[in-house]
Amino acid sequence: MMGWGGWWFGPVMMLVVLAVLVLAIIGLWRLFSGPRSASGGSDASLEILRERFARGEIDEQEFEARKKALTR
Repeated sequence: MMGWGGWWFGPVMMLVVLAVLVLAIIGLWRLFSGPRSASGGSDASLEILRERFARGEIDEQEFEARKKALTR
């Protein structure tokens, strides 16, 4: 028999296993969640650009130039 010297090992391992399970679930969630753009987030950049154009912060020429730069 081990006695009381190893009593802490069980709860610690339970927490480690729980943490691994939570991290695995989060990883799978991120892996299989909605589609991501292949360009690495240019969709958000284009949306911001469209909003700036709609608010009149930039003119059409600047909008087209920046849009072209983002979609390369």
